[in-house]
Amino acid sequence: MTKKAKILWTTDNKETALHMVCLYAHNALLKGWMDEVEVLVWGASQRLIAEDADVRAKVEAMIRDGVKVVACLKCADTMDITKPLQTCGIDVHYTGELLSSWINSGETVISV
Repeated sequence: MTKKAKILWTTDNKETALHMVCLYAHNALLKGWMDEVEVLVWGASQRLIAEDADVRAKVEAMIRDGVKVVACLKCADTMDITKPLQTCGIDVHYTGELLSSWINSGETVISV
């Protein structure tokens, strides 16, 4: 059975982003606590990544190491930050169906 972590990241709080979301997501994969880690970036967290160099660097490192990071295209387009997110290596597309599938799967979803 594959161990999966699914994280819904919506907060724009930098400390929470760096010291919870990025720290846990990255270490869960690197240390083998989880086989797969997927982070759905939605809303205010997207602007934080686009505008904060420290947070962006952490997200880029996570992606390089195999954490899957997806962002909501509707939010990104509305905030005019689609290109900066894609430049980080984030997969930007409509994510309502993705989140619904997470919820319907019965798997645990961490929401921050």
